[in-house]
Amino acid sequence: MSVVFIALMVAIIFLIAIMLQRLFLGPSAFDRMNGLSVIAADTILLLVLFGYIDNRPDLYIDIAISYSLIGFVGSVIIAKFLGGKHL
Repeated sequence: MSVVFIALMVAIIFLIAIMLQRLFLGPSAFDRMNGLSVIAADTILLLVLFGYIDNRPDLYIDIAISYSLIGFVGSVIIAKFLGGKHL
């Protein structure tokens, strides 16, 4: 089972590398924002998978939930900044 988790982690790291290209070379700010969101989601998946490999999923799931909350708040702040000051 651990081999499957490690293979999934390698695949997710490959997806993060592809999204880093979108993050740095994206034609617009919205493409960069989308790339950053996908990287954050993939990082959360990596944390959960690492928790199952380490046999401590409860600890890593708590860390992943807090990371996702911080990422969500950051995404909302950046979207508000990019969208302008309209109410």
